[in-house]
Amino acid sequence: MTTPASGAPGATNLPDYAPIPSSALGPALNDQGYYVGRVERNLYWVTDGVYQSAFLTTPDGAVLFDAPPSIGGNLRRAVDEIAAADGVTNRVTHLVYSHHHADHGAAASLFGGDVVRVGHEETRRLLERDNDPARPLPEVTFADRYTLQVGGERVELAWHGSNHSPDNIYIHFPGHDALMLTDVVNAGWVPIYNLNLSEDVMGYMGAPAIALSYPWTHFISGHMGRLATRDDVTVHQQYIADIEASAREALAAVNPVPFYVAAGENAWAGVKGHLNAVTERAVAPIIAKYTGVLAAADIEEIAYSTTFQIMQSLRLDSGPSGPVHP
Repeated sequence: MTTPASGAPGATNLPDYAPIPSSALGPALNDQGYYVGRVERNLYWVTDGVYQSAFLTTPDGAVLFDAPPSIGGNLRRAVDEIAAADGVTNRVTHLVYSHHHADHGAAASLFGGDVVRVGHEETRRLLERDNDPARPLPEVTFADRYTLQVGGERVELAWHGSNHSPDNIYIHFPGHDALMLTDVVNAGWVPIYNLNLSEDVMGYMGAPAIALSYPWTHFISGHMGRLATRDDVTVHQQYIADIEASAREALAAVNPVPFYVAAGENAWAGVKGHLNAVTERAVAPIIAKYTGVLAAADIEEIAYSTTFQIMQSLRLDSGPSGPVHP
C-alpha cells in the first residue's frame, strides 16, 4: 500500500479520482510523520496515515501490538513521548504479532532481544519459513486463545480461523473498550487489491461478524489514518455483501459459450473473455454505489481485483461453480 516515488513513471499522471471523503481521513501527522493518540486510558495507537500500531503503557513496561516498518523508529518515539507524559517507564517488554506479514511486523527487530514476542503458533511456523531477521520468532505462542497480563493489564488474544492470512488474530482489550483486527476493515476506505491481499476469501468475508461479536467501541484496523467504529465495520460488511450479490448475478447472467467458441483452441483466451465479462458486469454497480461513500471506491483496478477475487471464491468455494455438463 505505497504511492509511487517521486519521478517514478506515471507518478504525475494519475487519473482524476473522486475526492476522498473527509470522514475517511484522520488527524494530522506531526513533523516526524506520525500521530499518536489515546484509545482509552493507557492504550494508545500510532499511525503514519497508512499503517497503524498500538501500545499499552504499564508500570512494568510497554506492550507493542505490531511494528510496521513504515512507522519504524517513530514507534520508539511515540512510546517515549507518551511514557514521559504519563510518568511511566518507556521500556518495551512485550511485542504481539497480529500475523506474520512483513508490512506489519518488520520493525520488530528494532526492539531488543529481551523483548518477549507473542504470536499465534502458525505465525511462528510461517516466520521460521520466511527466515527474516527483521521479524524475530515469537517465544510465546498459542493455538486458540491466550491471555496476556502485564503490569495489571489484561489483553485477550484469539484465533478464530483463517481470514486475511492463516494466522491473523483478534486482539481484545476488555479494559479499554477496544479491538484490534488487522487487514480486514480499512476505516472509511475500500480494501486494497484482492481484498487486502487476503489468502482466504471466505474467512475474510466472515471476519467482520466475529469482530462485531466482541464488545468494543474503538477498532484498530492496522491501516489508514483513523480508528474505526462499529458503523465502519457494518459499512464494510455491506460493501462486501453487495459485491458478492453482484458477482452471483453476473455469473448467472453472462453466457460463457460465445467466449469459448470465439477462442477456438486457445482455452485460456476463452477463460479470460468470460471471466472479464463477468467481473466487469459485477463491478460497475459497486463503483457507482460506493464512490463518495468509501474512499478509493472509484479506483477501477482495485474494485475489479476485489470483485474478481470474490467471484472466484463463489466459483471455487461456496458455489455456484457453473453449469454441470449433461
